[in-house]
Amino acid sequence: MSRAFGETSLGSIELFCLAAELESFTGAAQQAGITPAAVSRAIGRLEERLGVRLFARSTRRVRLTDGGREYHAQCKQALAQLAEAERQLTGHQAAPAGLVRISAPTTFGHHRLLPLLPAFHARHPKVEVEVHLSNRNIDFTADGFDLAIRAREQADSGLVARKLMDAELTVVGTPQYLARCPAPASPADLESHECIQFILPRTGQRVPWRLRFDGEERDVQTAGSLTCSDDILGCATLARAGAGLVQTYRFIVEKDIEQGTLVEVLKPFAGASRPFSLIYPGRRHMPLRVRALADFLAASLQRGGKEPLKKAVPVRVN
Repeated sequence: MSRAFGETSLGSIELFCLAAELESFTGAAQQAGITPAAVSRAIGRLEERLGVRLFARSTRRVRLTDGGREYHAQCKQALAQLAEAERQLTGHQAAPAGLVRISAPTTFGHHRLLPLLPAFHARHPKVEVEVHLSNRNIDFTADGFDLAIRAREQADSGLVARKLMDAELTVVGTPQYLARCPAPASPADLESHECIQFILPRTGQRVPWRLRFDGEERDVQTAGSLTCSDDILGCATLARAGAGLVQTYRFIVEKDIEQGTLVEVLKPFAGASRPFSLIYPGRRHMPLRVRALADFLAASLQRGGKEPLKKAVPVRVN
């Protein structure tokens, strides 16, 4: 097999990543124990090899070009995999360690993922978890994520989906709203109700409600003058304010139902659910730290998310 990279090329890639993270050739030189000129020459060779300008240079600092940012994300991932392979081969990593970046929807993040992380940290104190709460789809390579949690099927066939749980849906409203508009006895009665709508960012379409009819789940179109997009938690906030009925995940409003601040309606038609899955690239080697978090979440959530919280620890969220 012919060699695609020599020691010089791999060294240049490491220096490139270091300079990209520090935004400084001088800073990279100091950490690497070489001169700034040597860093500049190494990155110059890399740019010549690729035929792409990786940095925009100024007198004060250097910053990545668009091509440089894309190349940096992939190089960082590749170097991390090489380091992980060496640790596993030589047995230097007896316990999971390092950074895991995970993306999750706001709903699942606030109500299921974040409450479990203190217990994970107690079990694996050397693993740092960075949580990105967003409802947008992410690009694992360009965005630099290890794991993602999503409620809908992914179009990318190169991704693996590991089911975490079926999240039950429920329809709720405040006692005050239901005093003004009597609770619906059947789905047909929803036509006379203010049904809070959620707009799916990916399609721009209103998400239909999902109910069970004689053991079969069906989509039901509803109407309402109030809509939220991107963050479905806004729909629950509107319902708590007495704006109308909303269908949402039971785990979001279960405490409200217990306390009586929200009332469940259409119980004979309840029980529909949507699956949440852990998503990750199928072609990528999974480092020990990433597998530890994936296995922990799957085990905890398949038990209903009942992993005991041992202590509170700081978790980076962006």
